[in-house]
Amino acid sequence: QVQLVESGGGLVQTGGSLRLSCAASGRTFSSHAMGWFRQAPGKERDVVATISWHGLSTYYVDSVKGRFTISRDSAKNAVYLQMDSLKPEDTALYYCASVRSFSTAQAIAVMPESQYDYWGRGTQVTVSS
Repeated sequence: QVQLVESGGGLVQTGGSLRLSCAASGRTFSSHAMGWFRQAPGKERDVVATISWHGLSTYYVDSVKGRFTISRDSAKNAVYLQMDSLKPEDTALYYCASVRSFSTAQAIAVMPESQYDYWGRGTQVTVSS
């Protein structure tokens, strides 16, 4: 059974840091691009960052540029999201997802969610002011 499991969320003060992890199991994701998404209460789920299958291409939504860093460890079948200088508006449920694609991270970021083949259940990030 293929699974993506997120971890690392929690409650942090403004300006703090968290590192989210997404562990993949059930298959290798070496041919998959990966993405982090988030959904705040009452809002739609949006892409936050993506990384290409080989890890050489990354994309960030403008609101997190310079603060968040996406990375992957293919040997561990894992993807990470380092979040620094957190703000209250970063509060959301964070999901990781995979898509079998050799496209750039920028191209992956605009793919509809229906094209992503696996999703995790999410990890909650709450930033207090």
